[in-house]
Amino acid sequence: MTAWRWLVLPVLTVLANVAMADGRSSVQADLTYATVDGVELKLDLHLPTTATKPLIVWVHGGAWRAGSKNDMPLGGLVAAGYPVASVDYRLSTQAPFPAQVHDIKAAIRFLRAKQKELKIDATRVVISGGSAGGHLAALVGVSNGHAELEGRVGEHLQQRSDVQAIVSFYGMSNLTTILAQSTPHGLKVRVPALQLLLGGQPDEKPELARLASPVFHVDAQDPPLLLIHGDQDPQAPINQSHELQGRYEALRRTCRFVVIHNGKHGGGEFFDAERIRLVDEFLSEQLK
Repeated sequence: MTAWRWLVLPVLTVLANVAMADGRSSVQADLTYATVDGVELKLDLHLPTTATKPLIVWVHGGAWRAGSKNDMPLGGLVAAGYPVASVDYRLSTQAPFPAQVHDIKAAIRFLRAKQKELKIDATRVVISGGSAGGHLAALVGVSNGHAELEGRVGEHLQQRSDVQAIVSFYGMSNLTTILAQSTPHGLKVRVPALQLLLGGQPDEKPELARLASPVFHVDAQDPPLLLIHGDQDPQAPINQSHELQGRYEALRRTCRFVVIHNGKHGGGEFFDAERIRLVDEFLSEQLK
């Protein structure tokens, strides 16, 4: 991270409304969407000058144990008219799975409950994320109404937490197979990350690993899915996205899989102008 970003990000966490440098968007920072065990859960709402497109809920990565809502790479989509809510959730160092999913669903319910006040349209919601955030986004997207995954977090339980589209950047989809697919480098990252998330390894917690795996929740009602993955990813094997694609196609659900050749685990090429245009086109087509 550059010195410039280190200077800006603390400011974002203090100001309620921050004008972006391009003058075309603003940020409502540190909105509390729920409180759990005395800890406030917050999100940042990035608003274009004119919000003409569906709300995107962004879920940051960080192996489920790190990262924050400040890690929001969808500025190009904000400029294209999408409001983006970047969500903090309880990390695996704070609470094990499924706390993370409970929190994200609570954020969606909050945004729907407060949409008039926040001047957004949350009737159509796109869930998106990168890496561990891509995994959580996909899981939220395919688990509408699942009792164990909905949770009871937040004050707006009467609101819906369903989403109308999913965009997953280099995410995981099957925690029961990811270690067998991983490179030695990937194992160094995933083994300790899964230990924290699940409280054990997938073979030690098979039912919990299945509950945490989007591939086991896909059904005929699930929303359109866009997968973007690098074919040289050393941390989240591309087969993880292939597995989710396969489940979608088996049920004849809408799925587009975009491979970034020589792409690794994240990087500017995933969020450049070409990819932003691709996401915009997919969402415009699917959410007419």
